[in-house]
Amino acid sequence: MRGYFLSVEGGDGSGKSTQIKKIIAYLQEKGLEVVFTREPGGTDIGEKIRELILNPSHQEMTAKTEMLLYAASRAQHVEEKILPALAAGKVVLSDRFTDSSMAYQAYGRNLGDMVRVVNEIATNRLKPDLTIFLEISPKDGMARKQNQKAHTLDRMEQEQMAFHERVAMGYDAICQQEPKRICRIDATQTMDAVFAQIQTALDALLVSNAV
Repeated sequence: MRGYFLSVEGGDGSGKSTQIKKIIAYLQEKGLEVVFTREPGGTDIGEKIRELILNPSHQEMTAKTEMLLYAASRAQHVEEKILPALAAGKVVLSDRFTDSSMAYQAYGRNLGDMVRVVNEIATNRLKPDLTIFLEISPKDGMARKQNQKAHTLDRMEQEQMAFHERVAMGYDAICQQEPKRICRIDATQTMDAVFAQIQTALDALLVSNAV
């Protein structure tokens, strides 16, 4: 039986890391085997690409180079890690997937539809069964990031507020296009309130596929 493919999305500072830990624990309590991964990264090759993309010293990186590096990491990720885990009946939980590229590169970098085309090639049109989108305003999200102790802002986080606002617009458009796949949650609520909505979405997915 094919497993489930889940992704968690959100702007910088949306609280993904906290909720991902809760999701993993919840699914494991249900007896499901969870493979957690992240983008960019998830494989040895992908992690090396991640270092290139997010390194603050690489300010000269062009928008198209950035897009293609993300896609290269994702292509390796899908074939090496995601598809084999799904074929083995496991739950794959990814911190970011193609929605991030659409939000950050198609909208944030103003690259438009070429991002979709490139990522369809990289993933062979694979999409998550369920995406949790944690929504927070760019202003509030970046304030959270800047207040995190011992956290150095990466190259993407260091972008101007106008960039993060375009990213937010991108996520809004994606959510409107695919409301059945994407569970949109106000990330400014308490951690428990946010997870209660995530749990409802997870339960609905598991029940619908058990019938």
